[in-house]
Amino acid sequence: MSKIEIGEVFTISDENNEEQEVEVLATMTLENTEYVAVSFAEDLKEENDEDIDVFFLKVDEEGDFAAIESDDEFDKVSSMFDEMMDEEEAADPN
Repeated sequence: MSKIEIGEVFTISDENNEEQEVEVLATMTLENTEYVAVSFAEDLKEENDEDIDVFFLKVDEEGDFAAIESDDEFDKVSSMFDEMMDEEEAADPN
């Protein structure tokens, strides 16, 4: 699989095997593992100011998405994403 780009839309299956389209909001590498922050594409299309749900997925060696299994790993990825968003907001105050 080629490098994952911000704005790409993928279809994933949820815990009920229902397919959902998600859009990549950010990519990040932590401890030599790639992660993506995604949100439901439908929520992003609505363009309202309500909070959107952000999910983090691990990218395995084949480029497939996998769930983050440990709370510690999730916390690290979540903190890294928050820092990225804070830096982005500071760079673009509008």
